[in-house]
Amino acid sequence: MIIFIFLLSSTANALSVSTQPKFQAALLFDCDGVIVETEELHRIAYNKAFAEFGLEIQGRAVDWSTGYYDRLQNTVGGGKPKMWYHFKTEIGEWPSSRWPGKDKVTPPPVSSEEKNALIDALQDYKTEQYQIIATSAQPRPGILRLIDQAIQAQDLAVGICSAATRAGFETVVDAVVGKSRLNKLDVIIAGDDVTAKKPDPMIYNLAADRLGLSHDKCLIVEDSIVGLTAANQANMRCIITYTSSTEDQDFLGQGAVAALPDLSNVS
Repeated sequence: MIIFIFLLSSTANALSVSTQPKFQAALLFDCDGVIVETEELHRIAYNKAFAEFGLEIQGRAVDWSTGYYDRLQNTVGGGKPKMWYHFKTEIGEWPSSRWPGKDKVTPPPVSSEEKNALIDALQDYKTEQYQIIATSAQPRPGILRLIDQAIQAQDLAVGICSAATRAGFETVVDAVVGKSRLNKLDVIIAGDDVTAKKPDPMIYNLAADRLGLSHDKCLIVEDSIVGLTAANQANMRCIITYTSSTEDQDFLGQGAVAALPDLSNVS
């Protein structure tokens, strides 16, 4: 069994009405891959959006394979950044499309406004599809027990920091974590709440600010190099609970304090 030992903080909590800190440390969880293994559900939802909008590049339908998506989601955090990276950097070409309800093929977008409009529409449809299929998601081993233990710990703040859009994120956490637990959390931040997605540390910096804690008092639980990089850049310690798509990555070499297959034996 691994015991998380949290250092005491002398920093006053900005959220407390007293002069004493409300929290002395924080345990912050990513959602996708940590609380629930949803990456395959995300991939399916993206492909549904690509098909609905008739995306094609040089006559070939845009479709993300399992292997490619594993690499992509370990490179870029957030839905819109993933699509931008795919078309702009990975492929270097934008797709033609046939928007729902339109008969004519729309040529590849040229201006930034056209590209943003396509990405926004794809993300909206992808989120709708994800909300439908994500209700079947199951929690990863040990995660709910650990959240419950952390909530009960005195002076320990507990939160979720996910790069997912709030609409898709709420569908998963409502179904898997449950509203009763969510109401007991001290901070919940979704991708909509920040302007820069992981591996940028903004989401974890924001969590520390809201909790009134110094960064060395925050412990992050992530599942990928993208999340680990965000924690490292925020100067926070990070535990990795890897998935089948991330198990071969050198998390310890990249600064994780531990890398575990799941959280069954963690308390």
